[in-house]
Amino acid sequence: MRTVDLFRHTDNDADQLTPEGVEAAEWVGRQLLNPPYDAYVSSGAARATQMLEILRRAAGQEDQPITVEPGLRSVVEDRWRDVAKAAGKGADLEAIRDRDPDLVDKESWMLGRALKRVVEQLPDGGRALVVGHSPTNEAAVLGVTGTVVTPLGKGDGVTLVERDGHYTVNAIAHRS
Repeated sequence: MRTVDLFRHTDNDADQLTPEGVEAAEWVGRQLLNPPYDAYVSSGAARATQMLEILRRAAGQEDQPITVEPGLRSVVEDRWRDVAKAAGKGADLEAIRDRDPDLVDKESWMLGRALKRVVEQLPDGGRALVVGHSPTNEAAVLGVTGTVVTPLGKGDGVTLVERDGHYTVNAIAHRS
């Protein structure tokens, strides 16, 4: 069994967490983590890495390196934003797929492969903490599990569990 706790970064301004985002990330670190983690993985965006630094400190594992899995960050972020906006506030991947099926299908496959790489690099019984974005986190989960999860609010997460090549996913938290 291998486990990934996958979070969306908290509130940001451009590519940095806002003071409220820092405070929310600290709350996540106090309330929602399941350390120890064998890996801390960022999408590569500064806001995701900044949140991971906060979470790693909260977990008491500051000596653990943060790695980047660039495949967890879409190269067509603007397209995602435009399609998600057109689908409406709070749209899930099915609503986004209705607007642009090619985007969701191709990106879910690519993002899912990246998330699987994170899982496959873990030892048996290992855990990873990953911070990325929405709706691409949800697309990665779809690519791995075939399951559409509820859109992740800022600071929300899901736990992905792999057992003998089979995956399950469960919500971690829904912050308001």
